[in-house]
Amino acid sequence: MHYLVSPSAVGNGSLRVPGDKSISHRALMFGAIAEGQTRASGFLNGADCLATLAALRSLGVNIEESADHSVVITGVGLHGMRAPAIDLDLGNSGTAMRLFCGLLAGQSFSSTLCGDESLSGRPMGRVVEPLMRMGAEIHSADGRPPLKIVGGNQLTGIDYAMPVASAQVKSAILLAGLYAHGATSVLEPAVSRDHTERMLTAMGATVYRDAERVSILPGSAMRGIDIVVPGDLSSATFPMLAALIADNSCVMLENVGVNPTRAGVITILRQMGADIRLHNERRCGDEPVADLEIRSSKLRAITLDPALVPLAIDEFPALFVAAACAEGTTEFSGLAELRVKESDRISAMADGLRVLGIRLEEQPDGIRISGGPIGSGTVQSHSDHRIAMAFAVAASRANDTVRIEDVANVNTSFPGFVDQLQSIGVDIIQGGVAGS
Repeated sequence: MHYLVSPSAVGNGSLRVPGDKSISHRALMFGAIAEGQTRASGFLNGADCLATLAALRSLGVNIEESADHSVVITGVGLHGMRAPAIDLDLGNSGTAMRLFCGLLAGQSFSSTLCGDESLSGRPMGRVVEPLMRMGAEIHSADGRPPLKIVGGNQLTGIDYAMPVASAQVKSAILLAGLYAHGATSVLEPAVSRDHTERMLTAMGATVYRDAERVSILPGSAMRGIDIVVPGDLSSATFPMLAALIADNSCVMLENVGVNPTRAGVITILRQMGADIRLHNERRCGDEPVADLEIRSSKLRAITLDPALVPLAIDEFPALFVAAACAEGTTEFSGLAELRVKESDRISAMADGLRVLGIRLEEQPDGIRISGGPIGSGTVQSHSDHRIAMAFAVAASRANDTVRIEDVANVNTSFPGFVDQLQSIGVDIIQGGVAGS
């Protein structure tokens, strides 16, 4: 499957992007181990979250889906899940893989986590190592999936200083802490997404937070709650970028989550000169939400403060495109984490931008990108949804048609991506198998 994108006159419009993927995963998992029912409206029914849903059903959790993008999870409590009859296939989802490691490490039964070819190549050592310190027994192929989690081990709480800020690793450790003897604490080197702490607290878990440390006490009786899942800021970044790099566009993105622990993309784009305005700021449960007004802007190069990296870790493919459209040379550093995402996102973006005529210098933990005109050609997405979407937006201001290969995984996070871009004037069509 591929995209063909031609030079486009992006105009005005109002969009609602799909539900937040991170929050949707957590609503399913935390609802599963709570008592009573959890209803999540605005749930993202993309492939990643549906893999989590299917895995929880294999663990004996009843989940009902509705046509209005809501799910009802009937929780089984901390110790109510049952041994799965099959391996738990998590598709392309690194979030699901890492969080399930923590959720299953303290269970009485054994389980095996597996995924597609891309996920099977992703390193899991950063989550396996602290869980094994807690007493978990996890077997892997050189730190990569499939992961066999042996049940029946008593976990012990630890005080863990994370070498790299990661919301997924932090969340896995906190989940395992629910099953441990004694308190479990995570010390972060920088702030990362706090959806886990917010939702566990709302469900009744005993969580303590300060500027750098998060702690959880075991055995909390969690209760089901109603969750309104806001629009995903990571998904919103793509129509946001399309409007920013257009000549005369104003796009309103409604009901988008603007949690400050992940809104770094707004901060970075504003530093580059982006006209982004927040309206109707409010809360959906414990999550900050706003409507975003985006106007075409003349972007300028910046030197990124690495402290902002954890707050925008999933948005850098789009930010690389912003840099390619900016005046001057932008320097990004502190991005080593991007090399172990669904693809090596630094190299994948560098290769595609070179095809499109952008001058750049790839570095071990970053990249220097000189802004200039976007050319045409065929670029590879490496089956990475965010790479595919970033190049689709870049192509909207190219000098001729751009073809982006291997885009099927866009449905993992942004169902309806093509329709949404078309609605604001992007000339994009989706084709069949590669080579057609």
